Amino acid sequence: MARHLITSALPYINGIKHLGNMVGSMLPADVYARYLRQRGHDVLYVCATDEHGTPAELAAKEAGLPVAEFCAQQHEAQKAVYDGFHLAFDYFGRSSSPQNVEITQRVARSLHAGGFIEERAIRQVYSLADGRFLPDRYIVGTCPHCGYDKARGDQCENCTRVLDPTDLVDARSAISGSSELEVRETRHLFLLQSKLAHEVEAWIDAVGGEWPTLASSIARKWLTEGLQDRAITRDLEWGVPVPADTWPELAAEGKVFYVWFDAPVEYIGATKEWADHAPAERDWESWWYRAEDVRYTEFMAKDNVPFHTVMFPAIQLGTREPWKKVDYVKAFNWLTYYGGKFSTSQKRGVFTDAALELLPADYWRYFLMAHAPESDDTSFTWELFTATVNKDLADTLGNFVNRVLSFSRKRFGDEVPAGAPAGPAEERLGAEIAELLTEYQEQLDALQFRKAAQALRALWSAGNVYLEEKAPWLEIKTDQDAAALTLRTAMNLIHLYAIVSEPFIPASARAMRDAFALDGDTATWVTPEQARALTAVPAGTPFTVPPVLFAKISEDDLAAYRERFGGAEE
Repeated sequence: MARHLITSALPYINGIKHLGNMVGSMLPADVYARYLRQRGHDVLYVCATDEHGTPAELAAKEAGLPVAEFCAQQHEAQKAVYDGFHLAFDYFGRSSSPQNVEITQRVARSLHAGGFIEERAIRQVYSLADGRFLPDRYIVGTCPHCGYDKARGDQCENCTRVLDPTDLVDARSAISGSSELEVRETRHLFLLQSKLAHEVEAWIDAVGGEWPTLASSIARKWLTEGLQDRAITRDLEWGVPVPADTWPELAAEGKVFYVWFDAPVEYIGATKEWADHAPAERDWESWWYRAEDVRYTEFMAKDNVPFHTVMFPAIQLGTREPWKKVDYVKAFNWLTYYGGKFSTSQKRGVFTDAALELLPADYWRYFLMAHAPESDDTSFTWELFTATVNKDLADTLGNFVNRVLSFSRKRFGDEVPAGAPAGPAEERLGAEIAELLTEYQEQLDALQFRKAAQALRALWSAGNVYLEEKAPWLEIKTDQDAAALTLRTAMNLIHLYAIVSEPFIPASARAMRDAFALDGDTATWVTPEQARALTAVPAGTPFTVPPVLFAKISEDDLAAYRERFGGAEE
């Protein structure tokens, strides 16, 4: 079995994420990791909160907390939500960890030794009132293009125009509000990406051919436009310090690495965090250093693609060390809210904590993957969500499970009935199930989640078609053995559904598996040929009827959701 390293884009620390963040990185990574584990592969899925940078300091200031305390609280709050969504990380770390500090500084030293980091003088805004240089986001003012009076020094959130701090009208410090600003010279470290451009291009030529078009086209667009040397340090109080043994003057000035430099390194840092919890059993370097036997898959939304396909590989290449680089980049388009952007800052759309207040995680997991924004943007609407939950989860899967088990218990008791041997109808069903399961596996192997969800739905539908054709509620009036065969076959379908649905709806899958008292039962994957037999649950197996797996969303529920979160804009 192969070794699979899986990472998803690091969620930023300043607040609970919305459903767009969930479907664009962490959830599909979890579905894939669960599937690979079931198939028997050695899987390591790591993620972490991205905790450095100006927004973290500003959010902490707004909350009235020291930034370290703010980040610690937000890490726990985010982790609680991800636990609620049943995201089965092997480790969920923090980019502020000592391990990430150590490895980021190590990477910087290696880049410096190779001649890929250069100290340069630049001119930057200095706040007299605050006694410090201000990063772009610490400067706010009025946008010269649209008049928005809370534009930041790097970009106007209102009209999205990219800005320079000197473009702002009535510029002021985001810390003190003072407009006593002046431009002074300071020194920063620059990563010489221009010197690495040809190596990055050659690497993408070698591995990017199998990436989805979305990922490869974005990476090549950045290469075509040319890689620019970029500043990798900032004047902030919170971040990975510049190592004093290499840059003593900058370290004395309190320079820290820019968040985009240390955040990708945290994938390695989180792996070391994981290993340090059990050092006798875990070796982080085997996953990242000379890890020729590891297949590395990254999941991210399209705005993160340049960082992971160009900038981070440039950093890794420039170290001249054998760091593991990504093999496959699964990129996603946007999930929109009625055609508009989800926005953390504007509180537009459904946020993950609120989603879990409304309904259990499996409702959201299935919906999001069934409508994953793979080939283009997907618009979330309450109407589409309701239709998907009611048709696929409640009617197709949930109703099948409930009526099969309830009817069998009522007519045959609390054990799987024996009945007649399998006949032509069961043979046809087995062949169809094997074919559909093959399709499902192929789509999961290809990381085509919408198509995988369609194949899973088709598996569920096959059981309903079989049940309607055999009609055990009619069979039992004339042939009890025939009815028992139908129900025994349907119960084996339920057990199969429990196993193959686990990546998408793990809690409901567990409830289906737990309905049967099978010794040593596990969620180990079932091959199409094994599935064809439909004999995993033998006659005489005790069973229970689980609570309703999926409750339908009513018109009153739908109206309440629209009222709370908004619907289509007039």
